[in-house]
Amino acid sequence: MFHAQFATVAAADLGASSGRVMLARVGRDVLDLAEVHRFANEPVAAGGVLHWDVLALYRGVLHGLRAAGRSVRDTGTRRHGLDGIGIDSWAVDYGLLDASGSLIGNPISYRDQRTNGVMERVHHQVSVDHLYAVTGLQNLPFNTIYQLVAAQGTPAAAAARRMLLLPDLLAYWLTGQEGAELTNASTTGLLDARSGTWSTELITALGLDAQLFAPLRRPGDTIGRLMPEVAVQTGLDTSVPVLAVGSHDTASAVVGVPAGNESFAFISCGTWSLVGLELTEPVLTEWSRKAGFTNEAGIDGTVRYLRNVMGLWLLQESIRTWQASDEPADLATLLADAANQPAFVSVIDPDDPVFLPPGDMPARVVDYCRRTGQPVPASRPALVRCILESLALAHARAVRHAQELADHPVEVVHVVGGGSRNELLCQLTADACGLPVIAGPVEATALGNALVQARALGAISGDLRDLRARLLRHATLRRYLPRPQRNPGSWAGLEARLAR
Repeated sequence: MFHAQFATVAAADLGASSGRVMLARVGRDVLDLAEVHRFANEPVAAGGVLHWDVLALYRGVLHGLRAAGRSVRDTGTRRHGLDGIGIDSWAVDYGLLDASGSLIGNPISYRDQRTNGVMERVHHQVSVDHLYAVTGLQNLPFNTIYQLVAAQGTPAAAAARRMLLLPDLLAYWLTGQEGAELTNASTTGLLDARSGTWSTELITALGLDAQLFAPLRRPGDTIGRLMPEVAVQTGLDTSVPVLAVGSHDTASAVVGVPAGNESFAFISCGTWSLVGLELTEPVLTEWSRKAGFTNEAGIDGTVRYLRNVMGLWLLQESIRTWQASDEPADLATLLADAANQPAFVSVIDPDDPVFLPPGDMPARVVDYCRRTGQPVPASRPALVRCILESLALAHARAVRHAQELADHPVEVVHVVGGGSRNELLCQLTADACGLPVIAGPVEATALGNALVQARALGAISGDLRDLRARLLRHATLRRYLPRPQRNPGSWAGLEARLAR
């Protein structure tokens, strides 16, 4: 049991475009968070395959842990540097270990095209409705289940002894301990949504090796202590524990939602927008499957009932395309100019598969509008306006459908993550939903990661409501109220265009 006034922990948070290590102090009356190291995450295309540079990510984590330990020692708060370490990342992607415990090649990105056509193959063996009845997972082509089937028959699959999702892989390199954290395992399409265990039925039916799947662990479990060589690399003590957190970044982000009661929807908004509700039981109906909702494990036995929306990826890729053409593309200026553009000119479906791969996103948006008989955005601000209105509409549709399917009323929508800083998107989301939007904290994922660690260490106690009460006391939030519709039915008209 932890007896100090606060715990000092490092939260390693890996996103699809960058990673960072955050240093947090969490105690009864303390909740501080600071970034100590940030590093790029750039996928690498080689031999026609899009890989993650996982060794660069691991190096970034090691550098971040060294910086965190040094920062703590400089302030004199902890002689051994840290009280705990937690790791979260995006979902579905994994590394394969051989019989010696060595990594077999760089993990492949979920944006790679190797899963094209694989869903159809899988559904010939296991029907799509049965898959949903077992796993409750939204049917997406990059889910781990389809990646593993796509890899069948390859030399890498033949040599594989263990599959570790990315946060579990990094934790393995820190501690030498293998395992599969539950919240991330629930995104694979191979976990039973009711029992919270690996589905041996699906694994067998698809001809996968059951030994690939590591023992499950839950948020708050101790994974292990730092190995001696890692302690040397980071300057930390071997007594420092690596703790399981909500290793799917959305699971940690939902812990970081500063909700005062249960009548809320969340939007964890970044490269993806994860839009949904926190429930006590999964929703496994056929209507839920057809609506594209997923049931993922949350903290303390909760269910994250949500829909994956493509998110700010469309804007990020548009800016990257413009900058690659040596043309300035300042985000703040683009957003300010987009706010002054006419509303409801054109709309796209952010979840159209054409927008998933990297590439020239502005050209794809223009082509989508042209193909659907809508005005083509005539300028960059007009294109940004189109993207953000389309995202706001997708947010509103997901919130409305989630309420209906789960019979769970919503009074307020919480937007957390990097997208909470996008004032135009937050206001448009409030307008489209017809509900107040509370934006922040930006660092919800790192805060959720740190809170779960501090509770596991005994520095704080309580359930999710208690953890969130701490956020309400410390977080800086902004409230957006839905504006009266100057053009009644405009959002409904925008949605009607997508239904054509």
